[in-house]
Amino acid sequence: MISAQDNLRGAVLMMASMAAFTFNDAFMKMISAQLPLFQILTLRGILTTCLIALVMLAMGRMRFAVPRQDRGLVLVRVAAEAASAYFFLTALFNMPIANVSAIMQALPLAITLAAAVFFREPVGWRRLAAIFVGFFGVMLIIRPGAEDFTIYSLYTLAAVVVVTIRDLATRRLSPETPSMAVTFYSSLGVTFFFAMAAPSQGWVPVDGYGAMMIAGAAVMVIGGYICSIMVMRIGEISFVATFRYTSLVWALLLGWLVFGDWPKPITLLGAAIVIGSGVFMLLRERQINRRVAKAAAARPAAGAGV
Repeated sequence: MISAQDNLRGAVLMMASMAAFTFNDAFMKMISAQLPLFQILTLRGILTTCLIALVMLAMGRMRFAVPRQDRGLVLVRVAAEAASAYFFLTALFNMPIANVSAIMQALPLAITLAAAVFFREPVGWRRLAAIFVGFFGVMLIIRPGAEDFTIYSLYTLAAVVVVTIRDLATRRLSPETPSMAVTFYSSLGVTFFFAMAAPSQGWVPVDGYGAMMIAGAAVMVIGGYICSIMVMRIGEISFVATFRYTSLVWALLLGWLVFGDWPKPITLLGAAIVIGSGVFMLLRERQINRRVAKAAAARPAAGAGV
């Protein structure tokens, strides 16, 4: 049985994971004026891929075989990963980090809606309403037609779309496909793609500051990933998942302290609506799962009395 202490540890790990991923974003943004995007992704990818291999070795999971039926899905995941990196970082380099993070909070809503549409996963009217309320919050953040509207907001939305595709492809993978192998191939594939594309933007010498930022970004990615793996093993997922929204808190703090940015009140309102919708969906799903578990537990008891 999961204890309150397990949930607390899981919540701390989830917050640590979100902090690490947000610090990665900050490191990438800090180096954006010095190096081309494709070069940054290539160098970070090389380091990240090597670190993933070391993690696999340390965990004793050096298994790379992927069943034939899953290879197409892995390729889709790699392509979506590369596309999301391009769209997300292009937006990040041209927008305040908190604004980009606020739009990305709609990702769980998009995944739930897409799973309902394409996989026929059941979604009740309450969660469906929460999804559309959340999308309304996204529109408040983007504000199409407003004076301060930027095309890079659409890049962030494109990142939400391709990450949704990536996660849906991941859901269809069979249990026989090692998750660490999928992560390794994704990192390797993204690195190869941007290494091939890098000459189109030119290659710039990297100084000590640039190397430190890229290395920091790679370490943060791996740290965030390790924490997210540990979260899956500790605590109740429906509880600890709510703490993923702390990434926006980190983005707000880093945006203010490092880049001197602070979102407008309407952006904060939109972000609050998106997060509120996401938390409602998590709580509603938790309620439904408990109801189903109670019903399943009651069936054997009822049968025993017959």
